[in-house]
Amino acid sequence: MDKTTAVLGGVYGIVVLVLVFAFVFDQQRPDISAQTSVLGNIVQSSPGSQFSLADLFARSQQGVVQIIVHKTGDNATDRAIGSGIVYDLDGHIITNNHVVDDYQKIRVVFHDGQSYSATVSGTDKFADLAVIKVDANSNTFHPLPLGDSSKLRIGDQVIAIGSPFGLSESMTSGIVSQLGRVLNPPDIGAFSIPNVIQTDTAINPGNSGGPLLDTHGEVIGINTAIQTQTGEFSGVGFAIPSNTMKRIVPALIQSGHYQHPWLGISGISVDPDLADSLNLTTHSGFLIENIVSDSPASKAGLHASNMTTTIDGIKYKYGGDIIIGVDNNPVSKLEDLLNYLQDYKSVGDKMTVQIIRENKTMEVTMTLQERPNSQ
Repeated sequence: MDKTTAVLGGVYGIVVLVLVFAFVFDQQRPDISAQTSVLGNIVQSSPGSQFSLADLFARSQQGVVQIIVHKTGDNATDRAIGSGIVYDLDGHIITNNHVVDDYQKIRVVFHDGQSYSATVSGTDKFADLAVIKVDANSNTFHPLPLGDSSKLRIGDQVIAIGSPFGLSESMTSGIVSQLGRVLNPPDIGAFSIPNVIQTDTAINPGNSGGPLLDTHGEVIGINTAIQTQTGEFSGVGFAIPSNTMKRIVPALIQSGHYQHPWLGISGISVDPDLADSLNLTTHSGFLIENIVSDSPASKAGLHASNMTTTIDGIKYKYGGDIIIGVDNNPVSKLEDLLNYLQDYKSVGDKMTVQIIRENKTMEVTMTLQERPNSQ
């Protein structure tokens, strides 16, 4: 049985392939920014217009930048290379947190080869997002519009622009392979990044922080990671959705920080095999195994599991509440709970949880707190 255990919002689990962040570490490479060309201004599109791949690149490339970062402790010639998305005319640029983490100096290279120093406005390791700022004339900036990632469908064509292996202004295309994936970066403890877009668009080191575009030229994701056994693209890439960016980026610009709501529970998704093995009354939902003391779940009176059993050599905890809905939205697995929490709830909000306890269905209301950094 393939089970997933999670701390909300976060996940513990076994990943068969290695998760690799798509940025490249460069040593003494020539500055390829001099290879960029000066092209015409972006032509604004009409709502609903779809473009050829060539037109999409011509309309979008000015809003994509290369980000060169000297990390703390690196040698003078060592640098990390990622990508970024121009957000507004004030010089804010969206990228991944792991691109600028532990930065010492940041340089941003625009489509015409001009480069500027940048400062960090805000970071969020829990969503792997960051905002950096460049002080330059507003004519330098060509913001890319953020689309509605909730409208994506499996099979939709998508396009990535970035700097794979330091090769600036590179474009690849593919499709949306799946939606609602959960990423487990190693630097955020037990937590996870929910509702992630999976794509077969080629994403390689250096693409991190660059846009994933739809055929209307709107940003529907930010390229973040790949799963691979070799360190290079193997057909499975991941992008943080634009609707997550819309919630978090304004807070990073305003205060440098985003407050993620938190329940304070860990547990396991219920499926028919697990339900039959544990004699559960439901074949779906989220079984609470542990509850953090003084957390929203603890204060609301949710029950953790108090019994254990071993199935096929694996030890399971059971007897706790099983979450089957939140605010009258069904929860059939962990991802449903994580995605709802991220997309629709904020710190301080009340949330009503529908549970099964001792074969009885009931509701419990809790007030969400901010996710602790130490978890």
